[in-house]
Amino acid sequence: MEMVPSEENQLVPKEGMFWSCRQSIFDEMKKRFSQIENAAEEPRVLCIVQDTTNAKTVNERLTLNLPASTTLSKLFEDVAHKASYVNGTFDLAWGKTGDMGSLDPSSEMSLTESGFEPGKRNFLQLTDKDGEQPQIASDESGTAGSSGLDDSSQERFIGPLPRDGTVGCSSDYSSPSYSYSSILNKSDTGYVGLVNQAMTCYLNSLLQTLFMTPEFRNALYNWEFEESEEDPVTSIPYQLQRLFLLLQTSKKRAIETTDVTRSFGWDSSEAWQQHDVQELCRVMFDALEQKWKQTEQADLINQLYQGKLKDYVRCLECGYESWRIDTYLDIPLVIRPFGASQAYSSVEEALQAFVQPETLDGANQYFCERCKKKCDARKGLRFLHFPYLLTLQLKRFDFDYTTMHRIKLNDRMSFPEELDMGPFIDVEDEKSPQTESCTDSGAENEGSCHSDQMSNDFSADDGVDEGICLDSASSTERVLKPKSSLTFELFSVMVHSGSAAGGHYYACIKSFSDGQWYSFNDQHVSKITQEDIRKTYGGSSGSRGYYSSAFASSTNAYMLIYRLKDPSRNAKYLDCDDFPEHIKHLVQREKESEEQEKRQREIERNTCKIKLFCMHPVKTMALMENKLEVHKDKTLREATEMAYKLMELDGVVPLDCCRLVKYDEFHEYLERSYEGEDDTPMGLLLGGVKSSYMFDLLLETRRPEQIFQPYKPGEVMVKVHVVDLKTDTIAPPVSIRAYLNQSITEFKQLIAQATELSAETMRVVLERCYNDLRLLYVPNKTLKAEGFFRSNKVFVESSESPDHQVTFTDSLLWKLLDRHGNTIRLFVSLPVQSPGTNRTICPKVGGDTEECSEGSKGNRNSVEAILEESTEKLKNLSLQQQQGSSTSDSQKSSDTSDFEHIESPSPSQEPDSSVSAVVAVDNRELENRIRAASGGSGGGTYSDPETQFPGEERSDSEVNNDRSTSSVDSDILSSSHSSDTLCNADSGPIQLANGLDSHSITSSRRSKANEGKKETWDTAEEDSGTDSEYDENGKSKAESYYLYFRAEPYAQEDGSGEGGQKCVLVHVDKRITLSAFKQNLEPFVGVTSTQFKVFRVYANNQEFESVRLNETLSSFSDDNKVTIRLGRALKKGEYRVKVYQLLVNDAEPCKFLVDTVFAKGMTVKQSKEELMPQLKDQCKLDLNIDKFRLRKKTWKNPGTVFLDYHVYEEDINISSNWEVFLEVLDGPEKMKSMSQLAVLTRRWTPAQMKLEPFQEVVLESSSVEELKEKLSEISGIPLENLEFAKGRGTFPCDISVLEIHQDLDWNPKVSTLNVWPLYICDDGAVVFYRDSTEEPMEQSEDERNELMKKESSRLLKTGHRVSYSPRKEKALKIYLDGGPVKDPGQD
Repeated sequence: MEMVPSEENQLVPKEGMFWSCRQSIFDEMKKRFSQIENAAEEPRVLCIVQDTTNAKTVNERLTLNLPASTTLSKLFEDVAHKASYVNGTFDLAWGKTGDMGSLDPSSEMSLTESGFEPGKRNFLQLTDKDGEQPQIASDESGTAGSSGLDDSSQERFIGPLPRDGTVGCSSDYSSPSYSYSSILNKSDTGYVGLVNQAMTCYLNSLLQTLFMTPEFRNALYNWEFEESEEDPVTSIPYQLQRLFLLLQTSKKRAIETTDVTRSFGWDSSEAWQQHDVQELCRVMFDALEQKWKQTEQADLINQLYQGKLKDYVRCLECGYESWRIDTYLDIPLVIRPFGASQAYSSVEEALQAFVQPETLDGANQYFCERCKKKCDARKGLRFLHFPYLLTLQLKRFDFDYTTMHRIKLNDRMSFPEELDMGPFIDVEDEKSPQTESCTDSGAENEGSCHSDQMSNDFSADDGVDEGICLDSASSTERVLKPKSSLTFELFSVMVHSGSAAGGHYYACIKSFSDGQWYSFNDQHVSKITQEDIRKTYGGSSGSRGYYSSAFASSTNAYMLIYRLKDPSRNAKYLDCDDFPEHIKHLVQREKESEEQEKRQREIERNTCKIKLFCMHPVKTMALMENKLEVHKDKTLREATEMAYKLMELDGVVPLDCCRLVKYDEFHEYLERSYEGEDDTPMGLLLGGVKSSYMFDLLLETRRPEQIFQPYKPGEVMVKVHVVDLKTDTIAPPVSIRAYLNQSITEFKQLIAQATELSAETMRVVLERCYNDLRLLYVPNKTLKAEGFFRSNKVFVESSESPDHQVTFTDSLLWKLLDRHGNTIRLFVSLPVQSPGTNRTICPKVGGDTEECSEGSKGNRNSVEAILEESTEKLKNLSLQQQQGSSTSDSQKSSDTSDFEHIESPSPSQEPDSSVSAVVAVDNRELENRIRAASGGSGGGTYSDPETQFPGEERSDSEVNNDRSTSSVDSDILSSSHSSDTLCNADSGPIQLANGLDSHSITSSRRSKANEGKKETWDTAEEDSGTDSEYDENGKSKAESYYLYFRAEPYAQEDGSGEGGQKCVLVHVDKRITLSAFKQNLEPFVGVTSTQFKVFRVYANNQEFESVRLNETLSSFSDDNKVTIRLGRALKKGEYRVKVYQLLVNDAEPCKFLVDTVFAKGMTVKQSKEELMPQLKDQCKLDLNIDKFRLRKKTWKNPGTVFLDYHVYEEDINISSNWEVFLEVLDGPEKMKSMSQLAVLTRRWTPAQMKLEPFQEVVLESSSVEELKEKLSEISGIPLENLEFAKGRGTFPCDISVLEIHQDLDWNPKVSTLNVWPLYICDDGAVVFYRDSTEEPMEQSEDERNELMKKESSRLLKTGHRVSYSPRKEKALKIYLDGGPVKDPGQD
């Protein structure tokens, strides 16, 4: 048997070794399972970590759910892994208890031992370590801060930075190791970015380009600022100098440009204006030239950037030439010639077109001075002098005269890295002896000399030694001059991304120190490659045509800057050691300034900032306000002196006649004074340094002969209202001062002095809180004991009326105050009655009624007859109630009615008082009879009286889709009954439905059962939501007492009440519940409160139903409008829902269908089942339950698809006046899970210039690739040719086919749909797509104009046409005097 050594170095059989290994594996697995089992049983600790190391991540949270036994060192490792930081480069501190120190990263203590609480949220803060930001962890791929950026095969991000919370558009930014911290730390490139103030990316691009230009930077450093001659704040060169120094020496990630823009004379509003970078370059250079006058740098701009060209016209008959010399700072190159269908393919081609002369012939002939007649001529431009720094502007912004819109030309235009300008010099005039020049009057650079004379003139030009002046040398020299002298190298590309309406600028700049290209994108600086530069050419593959820019990227080069390749002149960047002395001093000052800023921040943290008020004795009698900033260690005496100077009281009032006191501006009272505390620190007096204080300070003054009155903390301010019971009026307030320790007797004496009322008969009522009235009748009780506070309101009445002897809660004074504080006025519109045949009602003893019209054979127990009876009984009930209080009033109301009476055959048939006394039938009995009648009538009726009645006719307001509510709801009476059982719609004076006149219906303030209770609203039940007016036993849950309610007829002044509309003006106590309010309205509406709804009308005439019956009217205010509509009131847990049909391919995609009711706990399938009969009866839609879906409706936009198993209030949030879409399906439902995403797609076919109908695409994820694959399947477009864009605006996101190519952001560089710029996170998003290889339709001008008219008409009908209103751009100006001077007469 073969023997092998065991673990104990003993020889054991080989077979035994196998079993030994196997056993050890089993033991290890058992141990692992045991650990997992224990971890499952072990309590967990939830850690929520906030990254506070930078502004971008401060709102983000890292969540870790760890076992309680986890050590602190393991916690740091997990946080480092999740945040993509290097462990050991950050600290963790408690988030809720700032006084505790940081956690120990090397501790082996468990989380529970370190103070973490299992089962609760433990908040931590990730902070800097030793003042240094955390290091970003890099992985093997090198995607974060590694050399991977130099790999030319890897796609890079050089465009606009991704927005917050999104992923970038390249592989660099979508890698798992990418973190936003990588753009918040100083770039590893060593360069510093610039902060975008708001829309100053164009400024940042130009400033970075100038900074990276050695000749400009060095010249700027050589200029020395004379502080004695100019304010440094308004000195543009000085602020540029400071900015460049910070860009070169700062350790920050990015620095602000506010000092530079302030020197321009700009305010904060300029930061929100985007301008053209070429325009800024021109304006800034002009400003620098003005500032540098009479200095060594006076001609710097011209030396570096200015060139010369000749604008000439030459006669083709005699050779006579007229010319003018012009200077230029940049060369504008046309992308596409006017009227042409093709664009220039390269910068060289555009330059050739720039110097290409045109022939003046025919009607455009030129009048030759030598020939003395009009002759054919040649007009053109010749370059005479190239600048050292050559700037080319690619004119991508144009104007479309057909659509009258500004457009951006995204056509491809290539540009070389080295540009040879030799071929663009035309020497034709040197070869022709016939060339002459003529003088145009008044032109400084115009002449009438031959070409040889012209050369001599230019030789004397001061600027000849700079750049390349081709006419300053002889023809022999020009021939012998090496070609390299005309070669320029590219070093800056300013890129624009966006449309003509707006976009984003950034710069791609080559460093002359190492030849590396960098992307300067505001605060982000990164390395890029030549391939990235080529991506800025613009355009797309395929042939060029009129619509070539429609399929092009919107990110392309806009300005190019080249430098002449001349080793003798090419400069290098100045090192810090080579700085001039004044620059070294400036660097030192900047360091000191930074230290000073740190000290200032420390002072700011210890400075108390509080509002200061003062009644200036001379300037104004109004209260002056200022802000006092005082260090917490300053004494009260020093703070008073500071306030004294701040309020400019020097020379007006002596300092010893001023003092600071605690003041409350809101309540307008002095809280306390600080006697004997002049040496107390302000931090102690104010309670420490706080961001805001609950009180203010007042600088109080006195005359020298006066003495300051001490203000004790117990002092209060009281506003006194005098009440007159004779006139039922309450006077405006009078303010007095009292003390909390004063007795009521002393307080009355104080009031008597202020109001001249008798203190003997005075009654004082304190309003402790809103309408909480308290009679102050205990003489020796103090104000503090009575509940006085900082600000108080009291009502006083002093008379000898017998009302003094009555209990306060039953007195006239209490009733007046209570009514004054709680009564509101409401305008109530009653429902319009549907027109119909009026029935004649014959009253019978016992309250029964019968129809007296011929041929009436209906069942007496029918719903129709009982509803007629209910109206009559409501009338009689109200009459009976009135008779109980006043028989004369009842008689009067029966005789003079302001509402329409129900017709009767003769006056003798009208009910008298004896009959009305017999018909005291409870409303609930009427409802029970309605239930019985409905249950026995058959034919699809319902036994529940609160469910809908069949066959109801929809009102006009329901037919109109723009109405938010309907007059007669879909769950109320049938149309054949509504006009018979309710009030008539005849014209005439307004009358009550119960026959009453317009006298007040004032119910008792409290019933006998509630006597003695002061707070009448305390008896109301708490309402947890929509509730029913009746309990399970059918008894009314409304209070047994009624608060103040008075109604009177009201005629609407606007005439909207005509045609049967009735209105009443209601004065009601706002503590009344909605249930009681509805019961009070029953006599006016004519039906029970369960059969009508109350809608609150807001300022925009939008109506919302009030459904919480146990809530009071406390949210209503005076003159609110209320509309009453017929319909079943909601039960608890029910919500009224409006259902609209979604027709995605119709001109009007949103069509109103029905009003219905959904209940809490109901599934979507159950709600669909209840909808089906309504849709069939009212909308003639006979649908199968599997053939339609419900989905969320937000305005007109379709949203989340509701699945059949979803439950309302659990899976779907539902609210009052909810709206949903009903969508009829063409096939089976594709949506099966909430993880799916339903997108509405629409193909744009340029060849036919049309948009195809919508098609829904259901995605399993938010992947862009999956979307493209689905679109490729349904359209047949190859995946590599498919491009898409998200629609804009409200559904259906309609857009003109003439504008779709430039208004949408086609083919966004993202990998998922839920990031910027798409943000497709919910169902219903609109996506357009196209074939990038499809050629657009060729159109003549007439065809294009005709199509434009059709599109305008189509979009105008659908309501999606938005009139073109371009943003008014503010003129770009740099103010040399520090700011604009506003015209006083300018509005």
